[in-house]
Amino acid sequence: MAEPDYVMNDGGEYGNYILQDLRLPAVHAAPEAVERYERAGRRRVHWLDGRVMPSAFQINTAWYYEANHEYMDRWAEEEGEAGTIGKPHVHAVDELLCFYGSDPENPYDLNGEVEIWIEGERHLLTKSSLIYLPAGVSHLPLYVNRVERPIFHFSLLLDAEYAFACENGEVFEAR
Repeated sequence: MAEPDYVMNDGGEYGNYILQDLRLPAVHAAPEAVERYERAGRRRVHWLDGRVMPSAFQINTAWYYEANHEYMDRWAEEEGEAGTIGKPHVHAVDELLCFYGSDPENPYDLNGEVEIWIEGERHLLTKSSLIYLPAGVSHLPLYVNRVERPIFHFSLLLDAEYAFACENGEVFEAR
């Protein structure tokens, strides 16, 4: 039988639309930022925005492999009042937050527990979930309380750049 006639890479006429590597904005690419992200029990797979691929929207993908509640609280405390990590914030555009369990036999079982706060309401997710956040809806903190099997996460922001405003007035832009 003949091999399929296709190649998955970034060459050819449309290869520039294929992202196979992690290309982080400088604020997330610094070694200490990568280490901190991974110490929180997460490993990024891809980051896409208008800088990586002109005219693209922003998306972040990651695997969550261990609980991080205590670590995230400590990280936020270290940042203090002026910090943005884990603090409630809003975006000027709509966002999707998604969490999927990794058991193909039980795709709706998250095999863990994710805690997210939306407009001050606490929500505990134990099923694979897609969360639609209209522009201006405050969300976070977000904690991974329990992981039995890796949880796949992605967030999608309908803008070319990831940015948000915290309740304390601080603005974060992923550049």
